Amino acid sequence: MESVVSADGTEIAYEARGDGQPLVLVHGIAGSKASWRTVPGRLADDYRVVAMDRRGRGDSGDGDGYALEREVEDVHAVLNAVRADSDAGDPVLFGHSYGGLVALAAAGDAALSGLLVYEPAVVAGDHPGGVQRAARMRDLLDAGDREAAVELLFRGYGGQELVDRMPIEQIAPIADTVVREHDVVVEYGVDEFDADVGAPARVLVGETSDDHVHRAVDAVAERLDADVSVLPDTGHHALETAPAALEDEVRQFLG
Repeated sequence: MESVVSADGTEIAYEARGDGQPLVLVHGIAGSKASWRTVPGRLADDYRVVAMDRRGRGDSGDGDGYALEREVEDVHAVLNAVRADSDAGDPVLFGHSYGGLVALAAAGDAALSGLLVYEPAVVAGDHPGGVQRAARMRDLLDAGDREAAVELLFRGYGGQELVDRMPIEQIAPIADTVVREHDVVVEYGVDEFDADVGAPARVLVGETSDDHVHRAVDAVAERLDADVSVLPDTGHHALETAPAALEDEVRQFLG
């Protein structure tokens, strides 16, 4: 494991495997660098694969006060460290879900070779119950019911099926972190991020994901002037359910 100090003094941890074109991975709202465990083993033979722990997760610190801008600074710190340690050019940035939102927010001010996002947690039009859900999640946290707050989040996005597949008890200890990020999601629209990222971009989506996810993906792709790739027979959790298809998309994008 390696680490870098972000702009506010917070230590951000990351793991790097392989050599070649750097590929920096940014995990989602309920994840950590371990969320990408199926990806580095497939790609590290040909690329320098770097999976970071976002602040408040895994081996990274947190810092006082949360803002999306701190996450952007964290990504920039990791990108700079990876770039300094490589002679293979600027990194490609790949974010999943909330990590996709962070990647979009960070890309405009970063020197990148490419940008990949899988179902970034960006609002296009009305967020389905998001504001009301955020308030209820805060109430549950204030009442000390961390598991219920986390369960409410996933029920809102994927119903009982998603609740059943998520390790609610394991996520509950970081409920405050999850809820603060959901607060960002309900406020962050497609027009918030810089459309000119100065590098090729591609937006990925699972075929079986909800319609509102496909609408958001299409809106993000339009703003980036990027292609959309649809992964067949999978949804939001392609890291687990379709790692081979995801690897194929990454390899095709990197060339």
